[in-house]
Parts: sequence; C-alpha cells; structure tokens
Amino acid sequence: MGRCGVQIGKVSEQTGVTADTIRFYEKEHLLDRSSRTEGGFRLFGPSDILRIKFIRRAQQLGFSLREIRELMMLQRDGAETCSHVRDLLKTKVSAVRDKIRELTHLEKELTARLRVCERQLKMSGDSHQGCCPVLAELAKRSPNEDH
Repeated sequence: MGRCGVQIGKVSEQTGVTADTIRFYEKEHLLDRSSRTEGGFRLFGPSDILRIKFIRRAQQLGFSLREIRELMMLQRDGAETCSHVRDLLKTKVSAVRDKIRELTHLEKELTARLRVCERQLKMSGDSHQGCCPVLAELAKRSPNEDH
C-alpha cells in the first residue's frame, strides 16, 4: 500500500484524455508501463501526466503517433534537436497547406452542387418530383475511374 501515484480516472480528469486513450498510449509504448496497486489498478506519477499532456498537445498540432514517438525520443535524448524538430514542423506545415488546398477545392465543389440544387428547387417550386441533378451527376461514372 506504500505505492504512490494517481489512478487512471484522476489522470483522465487532470489531462482531459479518456481512460481508454491512456490505456492505448500505454499499449502503444508512448507511456511506460504503469505501476499497479495490490488490486491491479494503474498508478501514474507526475511525469506520466506531463507525458500525456505532451502527447495530447502534439496530437492537437496534427502529429501522428509515430511522429510523437519521434518527438519524445528527441526530447528524451536531449541532444541538438531543434533543427530536427524544425524539419518535422516544416513537413507538418506543408501537409496542412496541402490539406487546406484540398478543402478549399472541396468547398468550391460542394458550393457548386448546392447552387445546382437550389436552382432546381426554385424551378420546381420546392417540389420533390423528378430527378435530383446532383444525385444524377453522382451516379454517373467519373471519366477518370478505372472500372
């Protein structure tokens, strides 16, 4: 009973990360295996809580678990890591910019389809008769499909 630490429910409250996610982090070796009470409950120390918060913040920045592992290794090694982290950040920024371009294109496509719907409904008086031009277009095979 002399073991100190915080049980997973309290860690979840302190970090905003669910207990299942904390168990997942442990399974994925993002966290060291926690000590246990005599009853088998996991016990986490202050360093575990800091690590969970680090993982959560890195995920919020869009880093994958693989990338987070790499960041944690860099942090643990304490070597000259700033240039390596800069390179990871440059890669992440580039990926975000690519995603923004994709989402902007998707927004334009969806807006165009919405205009078609609105035009059709205006012409038909909000009638649900006939074929929806958007559904008809989606049902057509795309010219670049391989089927």
